[in-house]
Amino acid sequence: MLVLGGARSGKSRYAQAVAEAAGGRLVFVATAQAFDAEMTDRIRRHQADRDHRWTTVDAPVDLAGAISAVDAEDTVVLIDCLTLWASNLLLGDEDGDARLAELAEVLGKMRAKVLLVANEVGLGIVPDNALARRFRDLAGTINQRIAAIADRVHMTVAGIPIVVK
Repeated sequence: MLVLGGARSGKSRYAQAVAEAAGGRLVFVATAQAFDAEMTDRIRRHQADRDHRWTTVDAPVDLAGAISAVDAEDTVVLIDCLTLWASNLLLGDEDGDARLAELAEVLGKMRAKVLLVANEVGLGIVPDNALARRFRDLAGTINQRIAAIADRVHMTVAGIPIVVK
């Protein structure tokens, strides 16, 4: 299941509620990296929202490897978020297309239930610089690829989930 939304739209909270309702072992795969105080605070808030049932795995770049390592039928994996992953790939000079192909292949073989969270960044204006345009394009490509293979796609607007697929 892919959960899309804008900033502070409730997408992470919604995905977490869906994961917890599914039952089983809960694994949170975090892509965020704390490069400043604001991001450190944001990460702490997200951590505080999860109780003792959750195991956290940090995977700023190697999502495919991280989810493969925790795959099991009784497991629910929540990846939050693909948009920060896209940023990490760009800033780390990674091959985004290759990493996305690797992730898509692994997702197709997963026995665990997987929920992925991503920002919908393509609804705004065209960015005024090349790096921001590359980021927007990569994030859009990731969302399209994952949406195509996801069994369900929901979008949150003002905390309200809307079924897209």
